[in-house]
Amino acid sequence: MKVYTIGNEVMLAACDEPLLGRVLKGDEIEFEVSPKFYADILGDEEMLKKHLEMATIGNLVGEKCVGVAIKMGLVDENNVLIIDGVPHAQFAIMF
Repeated sequence: MKVYTIGNEVMLAACDEPLLGRVLKGDEIEFEVSPKFYADILGDEEMLKKHLEMATIGNLVGEKCVGVAIKMGLVDENNVLIIDGVPHAQFAIMF
């Protein structure tokens, strides 16, 4: 996962580790799970939860990362994209 601070916003980019560097190909999309964008902190599910609690924006790739966000109520499972068999979700918390 990688944390970006943009003004008052905290964006968390996180992916399941085996997906780093992979290019996901869908019907109309090609999506690179770039280590430059997603990789900074290697952690477990508890660490991911702590970072998600602080995030106002999330960009998540993979069954584990997206699954945690769904369990936390940050992502509705009906809004998850499946690209090349891999779940991808984004969220923004509006105040």
